[in-house]
Amino acid sequence: MLQENCTAMLDFMLLAFPTQPEHQVLLFLGVSMTYATIITGNLLIVVAIWGDPHLHTPMYFFLVTLSVVELCYTAVVVPQILVTSLQERKVITFRSCCAQMFFFIGLGSTDCFLLAIMAYDRYVAICKPLRYTVIMTQQLCVQLVAAALLSGFLISFLLVWLVFHLPFCDGHGIEHFFCDVPPVAQLASNNTTLSDVGVFLTGITAIAVPLVLICISYLFIAVAVLQIHSTAGRRKTISTCSSHLAVVALQYGCCSFMYLRPSSSFSPKQDQMLSMVYTLGTPLLNPIIYSLRNREVKAALRKVISNRIFQRQPECH
Repeated sequence: MLQENCTAMLDFMLLAFPTQPEHQVLLFLGVSMTYATIITGNLLIVVAIWGDPHLHTPMYFFLVTLSVVELCYTAVVVPQILVTSLQERKVITFRSCCAQMFFFIGLGSTDCFLLAIMAYDRYVAICKPLRYTVIMTQQLCVQLVAAALLSGFLISFLLVWLVFHLPFCDGHGIEHFFCDVPPVAQLASNNTTLSDVGVFLTGITAIAVPLVLICISYLFIAVAVLQIHSTAGRRKTISTCSSHLAVVALQYGCCSFMYLRPSSSFSPKQDQMLSMVYTLGTPLLNPIIYSLRNREVKAALRKVISNRIFQRQPECH
């Protein structure tokens, strides 16, 4: 009953937003331009791959799925940041905070699992090229994506239940732009040991386990690359993996620092900046990295853009 009384009508104050009007406008403009770029870049990836039959392969299917997940991932947080930045009262209701964290963690965890699946796809393509089409069937690809989604949202459900099962009687101010796990858990008024253990274990499941699988996949890939005698063959093989490795380094570097550490090391200002990096930076850089490092994607993008330009040109009579 005490917990229900503490949380039933609770509104959280979002304390990370600047108080000066000019700073609020700058934040709004910066985030809105970044968000527009994220939407444009990821949609171009999706349209380019979807419209080119030559790219209807497992690797690009996973890349399209990754772009869609990241569009949804940013949509959970960024519109709320934009609206709140211009409001006088920077608040979010208890239920909205709970829902936001559920989808944010669920989609973020799915993102991590997808990167592990993409590493496995590269392992099969490089280490078992003759059996690639037999192993990576369309049915298996769909099942892997479904498993990533189910696993991500199951982890999110358990984590959100652990965090919001705690009473929030003593503090209503979140030192953040949105409802992320560490700043919300800091508000709990009782012993958070159980919650800390739960957050750490779910972090291990969603971050460390996929990262270990990625490392194992690339260990086998490295052995296979060393067995290639031609320099051109090695370079081509490495180039197919470099984009994925760059995204993995950015994604797992930020997430590991945020969620695989004790709550005693929580630093509001530092974590606010880091959260913005992996919330906006990863979805922004992913399409750039994949388009710049992949000739097939660049060719498909050029085809899409040129087709749009020619379609808009008026007909001459």
